[in-house]
Amino acid sequence: MAAWLQAPLPALGVAAVVVTVVLWASAFVGIRAIGPTFSPGSLTLGRLAVAAVVLGALVLPQLAKSRVLPQGREWWPILGYGVMWFGGYNVALNAAEHLLDAGTAALLINVNPILVAIMAGFFLKEGFPRWLIIGSLVAFGGVALIALGSGSGSGERSTADVAGVLLCLLAAVLAAVSVIIQKPVLRKFPAGQATWFGIMVGAVCCLPFSGQLVSELQSAPLPATLGLVYLGVFPTAIAFTTWAYALSLIDAGKLAATTYLVPGTTILISWLILSEVPAVLGLVGGVVCLVGVGLTRRRSR
Repeated sequence: MAAWLQAPLPALGVAAVVVTVVLWASAFVGIRAIGPTFSPGSLTLGRLAVAAVVLGALVLPQLAKSRVLPQGREWWPILGYGVMWFGGYNVALNAAEHLLDAGTAALLINVNPILVAIMAGFFLKEGFPRWLIIGSLVAFGGVALIALGSGSGSGERSTADVAGVLLCLLAAVLAAVSVIIQKPVLRKFPAGQATWFGIMVGAVCCLPFSGQLVSELQSAPLPATLGLVYLGVFPTAIAFTTWAYALSLIDAGKLAATTYLVPGTTILISWLILSEVPAVLGLVGGVVCLVGVGLTRRRSR
């Protein structure tokens, strides 16, 4: 992280990273808070619908002026990260947070930066130093500790926790692949447009949940509905756009490492708002994950 901060980066790029980290951390808490009201699929659709309207109000006038839309094969990566990240990732994460607390879910998603770094080394030619291998093994050990801490109970609760862990890992894989295929798109399209395209694709994929969403909105208390709007505007429309902007400036592997700040921020927000603290073994696993990513930032002599 220190090495990344020493690299030349516009002030707007630094601000984009900070905004992304804080808003994504708040998303874990928000999902956990309104999870009892909305099912995973309807929550995803509602969040994407709000984001599509808010971000579309800014993007559509730009598209009307430029009249530049993706053509032919340019749609393939957009469809890819739209389905996997905005659709699949969010459904999997929402389902996981029905089973795990917000801090533990954020810690488990921490495997994502390691996966991004490895794939960026292969597919984006960003380099593949040996310390990346060592740090990855250490970080995966941390994930194993988190999994053990979450599943330390017995019976049905333990099974539910393991299912939550697996859902988080699935979400991490979907997000990592999406980052890799989104990076080339940002060479041609601005961050807001690239994000809005993906949101629209994800929303279309989640249309089968529209009936659930309407039904749950009718019976939802006002705070839960406002929470859904918050998730759509801030962690989705704004944070995914600031992420895309930062990704257009920074190597994918280096940028992904900054998201290791998300779990600590999530745990703090979750403790303040929901009074949730992960198991001790889960916290230890989170520290091990951070040590792992620290090792990946080392440079070979």
